[in-house]
Amino acid sequence: MSGKFAMVRVLLLAGLTTIGIMGYAQQPANVQGASDAPATQATAGQQSDSAQENPQEESSSRRRTRPRDYSKWTFNVGGGANLPRGTSDTFIKSGGLLGTAGVARNTSKYLGLRLDIFGMNFPLRDSALLMASAPGGRSALYGLTLGPVINIPVTRKYSGYVVIGAAFYHRDGKLDSSTALPGSACNPFWVWWGRCNNTSIPLNGNFLKSSQNAFGLDFGGGVARNVHGNIEIYAEYRLMHGSHNNITTDTRPIMVGVRW
Repeated sequence: MSGKFAMVRVLLLAGLTTIGIMGYAQQPANVQGASDAPATQATAGQQSDSAQENPQEESSSRRRTRPRDYSKWTFNVGGGANLPRGTSDTFIKSGGLLGTAGVARNTSKYLGLRLDIFGMNFPLRDSALLMASAPGGRSALYGLTLGPVINIPVTRKYSGYVVIGAAFYHRDGKLDSSTALPGSACNPFWVWWGRCNNTSIPLNGNFLKSSQNAFGLDFGGGVARNVHGNIEIYAEYRLMHGSHNNITTDTRPIMVGVRW
């Protein structure tokens, strides 16, 4: 019996010893886990702070490097035909060919300052040649316009624009010959031709050539379609009017071209 009790005491002491060793071995792990918790929380806090700071830095960076949504300079070239109006329509045929080129300095996506030059054929009507007693002749109109351009974006491909401003016009021409007598009374053609002095044709016979300058206005608009990158094709209509010494020049050119 005493041997059995001795065996029980040995087993009991062995069990207590094993439990004590296991408890002692677990204490460093718990302490280490407890010490790691603040570090983990600190790291998470740093990540949270950096996550809050980054959007502000990225937003500020985007504001600093935001590109313009328009080009500072726009260029255009085109061609078309003119439709004379007013007194010009009395002496000039419709459909004379023209060429144009221009440049615009844009201050925003919607507003700019545009300069255009024009050169157009002003073919004389047969009735005008008859009044001039001439077998043939030529006439041309040149223009320089300057004024604001208002751009109207519609979609990514299509846009419109309006132009208005001051204009300078130069009209010249030459008759092949004329049987009109110097000093004879002027008819409406000679008045429009700018060679009527005090109601009569010049006595010196200098009336075959015409050269006149006039200031006036220019107004018009157009539509454009983007075809590739910043290249667009456009169609444009203008109203041009000039006047000097009560002699007017009026035309309505229709143009198509390319701008970039």
